[in-house]
Amino acid sequence: MHRDISPLCAADIQDQLKKRFAYLSGGRGQDGSPVITFPDYPAFSDVPDKEFQNVMTYLTSIPSLQDAGIGFILVIDRRQDKWTSVKASILRIAASFPANLRLVLVLRPTGLLQRTLSDLALKFNRDDFNMKVPVIMLSSVPELHGYIDKSQLTEDLGGTLDYCHTRWLCHRTAIEGFALMVKQTAQMLQSFGTELAETELPNDVPSTNSVLCAHTEKKDKAKEDMKLALDEGRSLLENIREPLGKCGEQSLNQDQLDNQTTVQRLLDQLTETEAAFDEFWAKHEQKLRQCLQLRQFEQDFREVKASLDALAQKIATFTDVGNSRAHAEHLLKDLASFEDKSSASMERARGLSLEGEQLIDSKHYAVDSIRPKCHELQHLCEQFVAEVERRRELLSKSLELHHLLEASMKWCDQGIYLLASQPVDKCQSQDGAEAALQEIEKFLETGAENKIQELSKIYQDYESILTKDLMEHVQKVFQKQEGMEEMFHRRQASLKKLAAKQMRPVQPVAPRPEALTKSPCPSPGSRRGSENSSEGSGLRRGPYRRAKSEMSESRPGRSSSTGDEEEGLAILRRHVMNELLDTERVYVEELLCVLEGYAAELDNPLMAHLVSPGLQNKKDVLFGNMEEIYHFHNRIFLRELEGYTDCPELVGRCFLERMEEFQIYEKYCQNKPRSESLWRQCSDSPFFQECQRKLDHKLSLDSYLLKPVQRITKYQLLLKEMLKYSRSCAGAEHLQEALSSILGVLKTVNDSMHLIAVTGYDGNLSELGKLLMQGSFSVWTDHKKGHSKVKDLARFKPMQRHLFLHEKAVLFCKRREESGEGYEKAPSYSYKQSLNMAAVGITESVKGDVRKFEIWCNGREEVYIVQAPTPEVKAAWVSEIRKVLTSQLQACREASQHRALEQSQSLPLPAPPGTSPSKGTTRNIKKLEERKTDPLSLEGYVSPTSLLKPPEKGRDDSVPSSTSESSALSRKRFTLQGFPNLKGQKASPTSPDKKAKRHEVKSDPTPFGVRGWTKTSQPSEAPEDDGWSSAEELINSSDAEEEGRVGPRKLVPGKYTVVLGDEKGSPDAFAVRSGDVVEVVQEGDEGLWYVRNLTSSKESWVPASSLASLLCTSGSAQCLSSSVW
Repeated sequence: MHRDISPLCAADIQDQLKKRFAYLSGGRGQDGSPVITFPDYPAFSDVPDKEFQNVMTYLTSIPSLQDAGIGFILVIDRRQDKWTSVKASILRIAASFPANLRLVLVLRPTGLLQRTLSDLALKFNRDDFNMKVPVIMLSSVPELHGYIDKSQLTEDLGGTLDYCHTRWLCHRTAIEGFALMVKQTAQMLQSFGTELAETELPNDVPSTNSVLCAHTEKKDKAKEDMKLALDEGRSLLENIREPLGKCGEQSLNQDQLDNQTTVQRLLDQLTETEAAFDEFWAKHEQKLRQCLQLRQFEQDFREVKASLDALAQKIATFTDVGNSRAHAEHLLKDLASFEDKSSASMERARGLSLEGEQLIDSKHYAVDSIRPKCHELQHLCEQFVAEVERRRELLSKSLELHHLLEASMKWCDQGIYLLASQPVDKCQSQDGAEAALQEIEKFLETGAENKIQELSKIYQDYESILTKDLMEHVQKVFQKQEGMEEMFHRRQASLKKLAAKQMRPVQPVAPRPEALTKSPCPSPGSRRGSENSSEGSGLRRGPYRRAKSEMSESRPGRSSSTGDEEEGLAILRRHVMNELLDTERVYVEELLCVLEGYAAELDNPLMAHLVSPGLQNKKDVLFGNMEEIYHFHNRIFLRELEGYTDCPELVGRCFLERMEEFQIYEKYCQNKPRSESLWRQCSDSPFFQECQRKLDHKLSLDSYLLKPVQRITKYQLLLKEMLKYSRSCAGAEHLQEALSSILGVLKTVNDSMHLIAVTGYDGNLSELGKLLMQGSFSVWTDHKKGHSKVKDLARFKPMQRHLFLHEKAVLFCKRREESGEGYEKAPSYSYKQSLNMAAVGITESVKGDVRKFEIWCNGREEVYIVQAPTPEVKAAWVSEIRKVLTSQLQACREASQHRALEQSQSLPLPAPPGTSPSKGTTRNIKKLEERKTDPLSLEGYVSPTSLLKPPEKGRDDSVPSSTSESSALSRKRFTLQGFPNLKGQKASPTSPDKKAKRHEVKSDPTPFGVRGWTKTSQPSEAPEDDGWSSAEELINSSDAEEEGRVGPRKLVPGKYTVVLGDEKGSPDAFAVRSGDVVEVVQEGDEGLWYVRNLTSSKESWVPASSLASLLCTSGSAQCLSSSVW
């Protein structure tokens, strides 16, 4: 029968095999046929055909193909069974046995009856047992031994074969499980190998790393599975060989030997598979690692090439060869620094090239891709090194040329200084001339080493670096050298003449007596006169002619002396300019050093572990706007200063053009206290120590943070020096202006340092306008509304206040105790109060102390007596306050004039008989102009919105009582306070007839009024300056009110509130009521005024008398209210 294509496994029919109705003991026949034993099994007939077929199929599949091909020997033990069962069993086996049969041996039943029946059946029914193989009926076990050796039979058949069905079943299950494991492992390895072979190599480092890690992980898992399989196979092999270990004489049966062979074969197969996989994995891993190396190399190549390209672009920008020796040295330092910084990139490029060569030597699969990149890296490195060397040679040549030019310039300056230092008077003598000549000749001998010999040779030797500017500089130096040599040659020629000339001593020669006798005999008197005259003439003429001769000879020397003096000043100016440029370059370099060595390192991740927590995110606090200052000086100011090298006397223009940019120092200085505080907290940080070590600085960072403060103060010293040597030059005015501007910047910086220390002010200080002045003063207060005791106490006890004068307000602050160190020791100021400058008036002098002045407001209800440290400080403050008030007055005056002009152009005028409107208008305008231009008229300072003004009479010298002051203050006053069109007037302190006599400190008590000019002269006494305010002068002076003076009042244009209405007495067309707001626009002819009622929107011409009755019924001020806008 044919074997099943899909062999069964013991695990599949384990329950059926456990029934043991048939088993394969491992015994063999004499010809090697496998023996299958059918033991006595009473329920044999109950075994299902399917189970029987499965067991037969499985047992016949175990022996080797060679043994199975011989045929199987069946031993059927039915000694305890009936003949009928034997017959049925034999027929069933013969019908369904799946393999070749060699021999069938049947042990018949041992009972007498059953034996007889079997003999009869065999005798009469032999055809029923006619099979392809012979069936031999055996009566006993010994007969069985005649066919099969006892060693091949189990003990139940009288043999010696050691057989345990349970052990056999376990071995078969294990062997088949191991075989399945080997098969699955082989399939897994084959599938994994296929996956590896089909994997495409990634194009970047991360992907390659990911693939390598994934494949390595799978490889490790496969290796682990193979290890488990090998361990299981070896364990199974040991179990099969276990009987040999227990008894050395016992041998394995054929089936056990076949099992051992099977397991060993599977182990060998698994070992071979593992070895093949390891070999394949080694190649695959090598390829992956080479791919990773290639991708890493390509990535590094791109980075290095980008770095080298950036270096090439950077070195291409090094086109400047320097415009001075210091500049060339600075450029060489920059080049060396750049080369040092680029060394890391160069080393990386060379290292990458070497790495590529190593990959090529290791037989990398991508040699054709690696080799060109290595060559390109080498070429780029060589090209960069060559370019750096070329730049170094050019800069070295530039430095050499500038050394030569500076040596020539220095030689020329020394020569000019020598010419200037030679005293002209001493050169007039022969010895002096010879000594000066020797000095000049000795100096000219030094020219061989210092001066430019041939200009053409300079052009030839330094052709590669001669730019247009540098060539012009060379030509200027050479021209200066030629000019200096020409001066020396002229001086030589002059001195040689003086040295060769024999100077004779000058002696007075008296006239000969004979000369007197040759003249006719005059009278004695006339003769004496003649003698005296002749003698005097003779005595005078000789020395005069010699002096004239000497003067004519010495005149070239004097003009030369003047020229030499100018040359000397020019040398000094150049010295100052050189110092300015040299210190500026050093300053810029120091700023760059701080920014790169400290500020940039704060963001360096490699230095992060050294930065203390207090320094985190505090770079702006520590360094302020130093980077802004550096960029301004490096990119703008230094380059512009270098443009004034040949004309240092004009350097003031450079400062003036960039004066606005210098305001950046104010921001830096304002941040300096915070910077100092942070430095004190973190100065011990290892970060600063490491940065200082790298920079090789002897001084710590705080010294360099002070550089900008020191630099801004250095400029004014250099400008003073330059101005001292440039008084007669064209740029002296610019230098003086630049010096003043720099001093103003310093003052602004100093004032702002105080201003930032103000605390307690609720508003924004910047809204108060520019800070004009600040300083400490003693202040007394005199407030009329205060309690009398408080007033007396405040009057005699001064307060120490620090005043800040702004354009729009003056602040009173209290200076606090100084504490801390360094910048933290700066004082702080507690805000107390402020006065709006639009409501302020001043009294410039206070009786009894030249250091005092008054600041008052609200009609002198609030008076602050301020005592300055010195009269000079007081004068400066008063002058500055006067400027503020004057500017406010001017602004109000211009606004009022502009408004009056607009109104005059739009007014309808009446036309009385015989009078044209234009004539009246012209006359009125002329009156206004005359008032404005009259220096002695108060009306020249009064805006068109002012009211009637009574003439001011004599003023009582006594101080008004508190009762009169209260009554005066209780009355309504006409002021311009609180309106935008305010104008003020300034009382001239120089006109004696316009000054007010006061026994006490006294000023106009109105908030914005200024004291009026009196038409009558005052008694002479120590004059005091009048009060100043930016408001209009009051129509009703407080003094006039106190005197009870009433007089005619003159109407002026303006807006008023009607206090006493008179509807009946007024014209019908212009009825007004108490409280109406009217505007007096313009005066017409014949006493008419053009009036507009702003409440009822009616307009009319009103007689002056009627208008006076509407606005006022008496001379007192009660008819007027604060009605002017």
